[in-house]
Amino acid sequence: MPARRALALALAVLCFALAGTGHGAGDWAPPAAAHPTSPLPIDTEIAARILALDPTRLSERDVREVLARAPAPRIINLQGSLAFVTMQPFAEFLIAMGYPEERLREPGGGALSYSSFVDSGELAGMLAWHYERDGMMPLLIGHSQGGMIAIRVLHELAGAFSDAIAVRNPETGAPAGRTTIRDPLTGATRPVVGLKVPYVAALATGKLPRLLLGQWSMLPKLRQIPDSAVEFTGFAIEWDLVAGNFPGAESYAATGSAAVRNVTLPATYSHIGLPNAVHLAADPATRAWIEAYDPAAPPAPLPETSGVDTTNLLHAADIWFSVKKHWCIAAQALLATR
Repeated sequence: MPARRALALALAVLCFALAGTGHGAGDWAPPAAAHPTSPLPIDTEIAARILALDPTRLSERDVREVLARAPAPRIINLQGSLAFVTMQPFAEFLIAMGYPEERLREPGGGALSYSSFVDSGELAGMLAWHYERDGMMPLLIGHSQGGMIAIRVLHELAGAFSDAIAVRNPETGAPAGRTTIRDPLTGATRPVVGLKVPYVAALATGKLPRLLLGQWSMLPKLRQIPDSAVEFTGFAIEWDLVAGNFPGAESYAATGSAAVRNVTLPATYSHIGLPNAVHLAADPATRAWIEAYDPAAPPAPLPETSGVDTTNLLHAADIWFSVKKHWCIAAQALLATR
């Protein structure tokens, strides 16, 4: 970010803090419509540093010293259809990389992995509840069937299955008795249908299991990403017999304005083993590779140190890049409204 813009943003934060808002210069509060579970006090210096960050160029130090002091969007990690293969190891990877653990845990029971046997309309209503309360729309990461549910939620929010979606409390599972929210960033009342998810990732989500499991309504929609996603990345193993993916299989495509990327993973990767990434954050060689990763640049050579396990390195690095990017963008947007 240019120095003049960073200075202007810093001055704007300082001016707001000193204005007649009812808060001191060293205080920060979420939008009036939001009631975050763990509000973080942010002084003007940290606020200015957050606003000055470039979301596409975040170092490990930026995450540790700056973003860690900012609010973070909730991440919903949706596991596949096999109960013994959960997204907990991937959530633990994100925590080890610096993401706040509380923002990964399920509000109802504290699990780090969400079941994919869930009603997509209800999950869409829970996203709206989180957005209204936190001032930040959650991010969705789904493995196998979990990826299908994440994509189905996008179609729910786009109005493909219903003209209205009920807001739902994820802590109790109960509907809130309304289909609108007060937008925490604008203050306007708006319907749940039409909300956008900033980032969605689908790992090894194939059409064959949808056919076998009777999820036929999603077959024509599974590779179509509607405008309810801002950014979407689909990861596929080229020869994935479980997902039914083969060379030349249909890629994900945007139906409108969504930014859609398709990433092909090495054939040595395992469909069932894709969530296992926590070891990558623990090894200095793979962690350095992840921190240097930029999807817009040619990938660096893989670590060649003897004994280094690089399994699942590509999608772990790609998702971490997007997660910290959207964490930064969401924190900056929330601060800007204040």
